[in-house]
Amino acid sequence: MNFELLDKAKARISSVPVLVNLCSLRVKQINQGMRPLVKPMVGEETIDVVLREIAEGKLIAEVDFDTLERKGLVRR
Repeated sequence: MNFELLDKAKARISSVPVLVNLCSLRVKQINQGMRPLVKPMVGEETIDVVLREIAEGKLIAEVDFDTLERKGLVRR
């Protein structure tokens, strides 16, 4: 794992649990055949491709606070 890319991705998505879940989901998608949003470099690991997608702003996470509030998971 490229830690420089990790730092750049964390700058875009500051919540570590959200970042971990997003990366996990996206790695699974790419491994199942979905195309990456950035051109992979030769020999680059899938997780690094995903971190670059996030760092470059091509992949974002949106949180639906209304749904979370209805489920009692957050309060405003």
